[in-house]
Amino acid sequence: MDDAMDEVGPGIGAGIRAGDDGTGAARRRTRDRRGRGMRGPGVVPARPGTPALRTTRQRFDQLVLDVVTPLDERWQRHLGLVEYAVEDAPMLPDDWGDETVPLSSLVRGKGQSPTRLVLFRRPIEHRATTRDELEAMVHTVVVEQLAELLGLTPGQVDERYTD
Repeated sequence: MDDAMDEVGPGIGAGIRAGDDGTGAARRRTRDRRGRGMRGPGVVPARPGTPALRTTRQRFDQLVLDVVTPLDERWQRHLGLVEYAVEDAPMLPDDWGDETVPLSSLVRGKGQSPTRLVLFRRPIEHRATTRDELEAMVHTVVVEQLAELLGLTPGQVDERYTD
């Protein structure tokens, strides 16, 4: 039967393995069949307990902390208790008629509840094209909201503020 196969070639159901091109050398599978992408470390290993790469959300949160911390320390005595938060996007009602999406929300505290300043990450990121613009946008939003809370002009809250 082997002689017949040599003359005609392999037929249907012949014992050819996937990837065998008839030369006896098996091909390497290069297709990513399960969508998992590249395997193994894609970056230089980091110290244990620290992430190798920060997500966009983590980088934005750190940026907000870097902007808020010195301003809060400077104005703490006048501000009282303020909670700072970051959310992805504002929850807008279906009948929202305004063309613009808010970049932040300021809810004044009553009694024992603290004042809350919430920055909306996605609308702010959407308006900035570079890292420097993003830093400037976050700084502007925070300074304007703190100025509103303190009853001052933004320039009085932080002299680096520009119109």
